[in-house]
Order: sequence, then C-alpha cells, then structure tokens
Amino acid sequence: MKPCAALLAQIASVLLAAAVRADPPEPLKGLVLWPDCAKSHPELSDAVSLEFSYFLPCDAAVAQLPGGAVKYDWRKFDALLADIASRGHQTVIRFRYAYPGEKLGGVKGATAVPGFIKKRRDYKETFAPDPGGDGPTWYPDWSCKALEDFTLAFYAELARRYDADPRLAFLETGFGHWAEYHTSGTKIRPGKNFPSAEFQKRFFALMEKSFKLTPWMVSIDSAMRDKKGVSPAADLARKGMAFGLFDDSFMCESHDTAGGKGGWNEKNWRAFGPDHWKKSPHGGEISYFKRSDQKDFLSPRGIHGVKWKDAAAKYRISFMIANDAPGGAYATPARFREASRECGHRLELGRVRQTGGALAVEVANRGIAPFYHEGTISAGSRRAKGTIKGILPGETRIFTVPGARKSDEIRLVSPKLLKPFPLRKTP
Repeated sequence: MKPCAALLAQIASVLLAAAVRADPPEPLKGLVLWPDCAKSHPELSDAVSLEFSYFLPCDAAVAQLPGGAVKYDWRKFDALLADIASRGHQTVIRFRYAYPGEKLGGVKGATAVPGFIKKRRDYKETFAPDPGGDGPTWYPDWSCKALEDFTLAFYAELARRYDADPRLAFLETGFGHWAEYHTSGTKIRPGKNFPSAEFQKRFFALMEKSFKLTPWMVSIDSAMRDKKGVSPAADLARKGMAFGLFDDSFMCESHDTAGGKGGWNEKNWRAFGPDHWKKSPHGGEISYFKRSDQKDFLSPRGIHGVKWKDAAAKYRISFMIANDAPGGAYATPARFREASRECGHRLELGRVRQTGGALAVEVANRGIAPFYHEGTISAGSRRAKGTIKGILPGETRIFTVPGARKSDEIRLVSPKLLKPFPLRKTP
C-alpha cells in the first residue's frame, strides 16, 4: 500500500471509530449509575442508558382511608423518573422496607413501612443493634396481616400506574436487608421479621399477573432461602415463572466456584436453572466486598482473576450497577461504552430487501442475552407486526414492514422506550 493510501485508510478508520462512539448507547442494557453520579459525571451520560435508585413505599402510600383503601401520592416517584429521563436515561428501581443504618424520619435503620401501618396495635417491629456490622436495623412485622395486604395492594397499584411507563426499565424487589433476601447478622424468622413462604407465593403470583411490560427481578440470594423452605423463588423459577435475577456482589473474590473460595454467588445462580436467562433478565451491582472492586473491575486485567467481559457473558448480564467505577482509573467514556456493549442484547441490522409493497428487514442479535421487552421494527412511519422480544443470541428475525421503502430509517420501537432507537449495520 502506498504511504498516501495508508494515511487515508488510517484517517478513515479513526473517523469510523469516532462515528461508532458517537452513536447513542443501546437502550435497556449496560452499565448503570445512580442519579447523583450521573449528574456529576456528564462525560459518561452518552455512554449509559440506565440509572438506578431505591424508592420507599412510605413515600408513596401516605394514608389509609375509611374502609381500608390507601391514599397514594406519586409525585416524588414521578419526579425521580422525570429527572432520570431528562438525561435521556431510563430507570432501574428497587422498593425496599429494611436498610441497615440508613436514617429515615430521624431514626437510624427505620423501616419504610407506611406510618398508618406502624401505628396499628397489632403491628410490632423487631430491632437489631448492628447486624452484620451494617448499623441499627428495624424489621417489618410480617405477622401483621395488614402489612401483607398493603404490600400486595401497593405493587398492584404500582403496576397499574407504571407498567407501561417508558421511563421505567426494570423493577427490583424482594425482602430482607436492601430487599436482597438476607438478614445478615439476624436470624430469619418467617412470619415475623421476614414474610412467610406462603405469603411470598401470593406475592410472586401477584407480580406475575400485574407486570406485563416491565421485567421484575429478585435477588439470587433467594435461592439459598429456597433450600431452607424460607423462599419459594428458585422453585417457582424452575417451574417456569419468568422473573429476573440480580446479584449485588457481582465479581466478588468468592463469586465463582472455580476460584476455590466458596462460589456462593455461582451456586445461587445455578439454582434457577441453566436456561433461566432465555426468558428473564440478569442484572445486579459490582461487588463492594473490597473497596477496589468497583473501581478496578473495568481494568483490562479484571479483578480476582476474572475479566468483566467474561463474567458478563458467563452470567448473561443485561445491566450492572457500577456507581463507584468513575472514582477509579478505568472509567473513561470509551471504556464505559465498550463495557456496556458487552452486556445483554446487541441488535444489528442485516439485509434489507424491497419485496413488492413491503420492506423485509433482517435483525440479528449479536449479544449475550435476549431483548426482554416488547418491541418491533419500524421503517419510516410504518411498523412491522412481529415482536423482537425474546430474540436469542445468534438468532436472526425477519420483519416485514408494509408500505415501507429502502430509503426509510429503520428503528427499534417499543412501548418501553423513551424514543425509537435507530438500528445500524455492523461497520
């Protein structure tokens, strides 16, 4: 190759790489920041599509009316969703009751159970001064039927209002500390400081019935409770119930069995079956067991002998909270974008053919997990009838768009997207 041609080729390569980097990140997947971090790191805004936050049931359920109905005020929740959407991002939300050491209403470790339930004579919370070294913790009183009834009614109302809301991407839920299905440092007492297995079956059935568009997820730690008869989660999943999973100590030193250090997390993942990911999303949070885990996991060397790309592929991860990564040396916008691409689905435009009065569009999934939301393909202002939901890695689907032309822009459309996403062919 002549020097001039080589130079031109190099320039073209750089321009192409810049164009790829300039494309918006694929939605409903990738690395995740909390809102405060997203605001303080605007340079990462174009490299992420999701933000994570807790929300408290007591902040939405404000009173109980005569007759037992609950009065809700969703303004705080709407403000949270609107703030995240203002940055072009969607929300991964988690509702919880117990949070060790967290101050609420001036009380450290107070539960997020609504005040009108706490005032009942048949409701009595229990307390642990410092379980697991995480600080003072109060526990909901699951012997109180009013708490069970409220929990079911709350999630039913949440689904009625927000299941179809495009600002809400994924819902995480559960019981115990941080809704993570454990009470480390405190013995679980089903029907007292933890819901009974029978109530959990009712809860899971309610969630499956109520949420049709928003994937909902529980902690992998529920598998360990399943073995002791405390939780039915893993059993329900193996029988076909399609809820997702999250792992809040992902890539910790003892995560995998191969490391010879216990493999606690991997054993819990396995309990849900080898094909769980084909129907239900996998997510979570990079470990905080070591302060350096979040800051260093994006290193080319990985952490604890495991690289991020390999860990994401092994567990079919669609999204992962990495809020402390910007405090490390590896969280450049380019690396964040690359790591996000290594999550979940990766939809690529294939062959586009004009067939009479319609357009035949091939879409392939080159990622590591399916697309878990309802959606289809549009060309210009017209839409195909087929669904993209459930497209597996390596699978190609053909969508027929009546009345469309090859000059029309081809996009992914979904009731769970803030706006249509343009599909591109691989450079």
